[in-house]
Amino acid sequence: MTEHGHTGGSHSGSIDGESAESGVPARPTPSRRSTSRTQDIDRYVGARIRERRIMLGLTQQQLADLIGVTYQQAHKYERGINRVSAGRLFEVAHVLSVPVSYFFDGLEQDNERAISPRERMCLELARNFAQIPNERHQEALSQLARVLAAAD
Repeated sequence: MTEHGHTGGSHSGSIDGESAESGVPARPTPSRRSTSRTQDIDRYVGARIRERRIMLGLTQQQLADLIGVTYQQAHKYERGINRVSAGRLFEVAHVLSVPVSYFFDGLEQDNERAISPRERMCLELARNFAQIPNERHQEALSQLARVLAAAD
């Protein structure tokens, strides 16, 4: 026996599912597949945050200010680099005027699809429209879009 009460050799494993150091239940090591899937979900949620932010015409800095984080943190959320906690996601949903479920809509689809050029153009149009300060100009543009959409 050693002076610390251990018998020979190093012992860093767990005893009955508990961490040898703290007596706290040891966490199971996630498989690579579930870790990859979790990261995919983080990226998906981040992309949905970014999409909605752009649709509302907000900058990353404006979103960051509204949810009480730094610009860098908002950027990391949108890229899926940092995971958004449940409480923070609730705040983001409130600020972006969507239910929390919005960020998970379409997640069940097995194949991830890229944003098409048309969808990207629609997002850019929404962002630019939201930045027009003159309400009469917004209304005129909206009427123009209706007329063009109805034209053959």
